[in-house]
Amino acid sequence: MSLIKDLNFSLDGFQIDIPHLELSDEGVTAVTGHSGSGKTTFFKILLGLYQPQNWSWKLHDREMSQLKIDERDLGVVFQNYELFPHLTAEENIKLIMRSRGNFNSQSQEMLEHFKHALKLEKCWNTKSKKLSGGEQQRVALLRAVLSKPQLILLDEPFSALDHEVKQEAYGIVQRVLNEIRVPALIITHNIEEAKRFTSRIIEFKNGKIV
Repeated sequence: MSLIKDLNFSLDGFQIDIPHLELSDEGVTAVTGHSGSGKTTFFKILLGLYQPQNWSWKLHDREMSQLKIDERDLGVVFQNYELFPHLTAEENIKLIMRSRGNFNSQSQEMLEHFKHALKLEKCWNTKSKKLSGGEQQRVALLRAVLSKPQLILLDEPFSALDHEVKQEAYGIVQRVLNEIRVPALIITHNIEEAKRFTSRIIEFKNGKIV
């Protein structure tokens, strides 16, 4: 179980107020709510981009609130994917693997497995600025999976995709998350999208959980 306590944070007049929140340490949990409800701010707090005072986040017996961004061991898929445009798909993925010290034979086997599962062979040596939206999403997902994460965070991972690509992406992401058995938190404004992945749904409204 992941436990968040006494999270109170203000930014430009908007306030996040979460006295107590338990998150499952397995499967997928969805965080949903309308635009401006606080879910993206919550995402950035977990990631470490915002640093509230006097709060607690225990994950696998680690006090996450006291750790720097690069110490939290989170796999992240950003809304716009945040790939390095001048690097190929392969280079984007292997860069995070090296930075996390995850370049052993087991991780190499995992890389090959998911490269094929995510259908990335044809774009493997293509610079990310030339990838389609669906390809960028799959590269970002594989990068997160291979970063040796203890938790994967996905921030609106389908919002940049058109309808046809989005339908395929739902199935691909769900299969990967089910296979790796690392807990995941999906941020989405779409409640129906959230229900595709899980029955564990946290709804935000005006910075509070309803």
